[in-house]
Amino acid sequence: MTATTGPWLSRLALANLVANIGIVLTGGAVRLTGSGLGCPTWPNCTEESLVPHQALGVNGAIEFGNRMLTFVLTAIAIACFVLAVRSGRRRVTRLSFAVMLGIPAQAIIGGITVLTDLNPWIVAFHLLVSMAMIGLCVWLVQEVRGAEVDPVTPLARRLSWLVFASGWLVLYLGTVVTGSGPHSGDQESRRTGLDAQVMSHVHASAVYLLLALTVGLLAVAVRSGHRGLQQATAALLLVEVAQGFVGFLQYFLGVPGGLVEVHLLGAALTSAALTLVVLRSAPAQRVSNGSSATATKSRLR
Repeated sequence: MTATTGPWLSRLALANLVANIGIVLTGGAVRLTGSGLGCPTWPNCTEESLVPHQALGVNGAIEFGNRMLTFVLTAIAIACFVLAVRSGRRRVTRLSFAVMLGIPAQAIIGGITVLTDLNPWIVAFHLLVSMAMIGLCVWLVQEVRGAEVDPVTPLARRLSWLVFASGWLVLYLGTVVTGSGPHSGDQESRRTGLDAQVMSHVHASAVYLLLALTVGLLAVAVRSGHRGLQQATAALLLVEVAQGFVGFLQYFLGVPGGLVEVHLLGAALTSAALTLVVLRSAPAQRVSNGSSATATKSRLR
């Protein structure tokens, strides 16, 4: 790796993460403004035109603008992949390639959501794939930076995976709540047919489980002296508490659009923090740079 490749690769890996969080927020804005079918077809905006025309109004401009952001993500991902190849680091190259492939895959899923008139289950899948992309970007950032991981106990490792699984259950149930609530993305779009209030309580129950497991993991990490895992778990707990507060505000205030957007940001940060917790609970070794576990252990002695 050249002296200039390293810093730029790190910046582009971080840019991948920021851009993927950003497109979740712009996608939320599309939905919250009722612009989900502002461009009624895909890949063109209309049957006759690639771009929106005046008759589609502001909703067409909002939806088309969100589509155009895909090209920004693609440019960042390609640049990151090229530098990853030049660096000669295999795992970084594989991860950057996966991020790059995920962008056109997401564009296709987004097109399917439009062609199915914003089917709430496909919209939910679209968001969950974005959450997975954010986790993948966090992994890429960690690999590029070559972060060292302290050895963790088997209990801490098992708990970290339980936290990860329960966190993803919370994210999934959150999409079900949204798909049953008032923000469909278009007045003509159907809902899941499930009771939004009941699903909110189910979602909240999963959140309580996640909070309990996170507190347990933090206690284990503190007791075992796992500094990296402590920091990652504390960050996750902070996000969870903030998300819970915003969620309760949404429920009691009738799900205002502004709070939904904040909650979307929280969901993206939750996915990122969940991934970081698992990465920090990996066996003792450098995440990248090819250093062996033996070398790390000898450093710790």
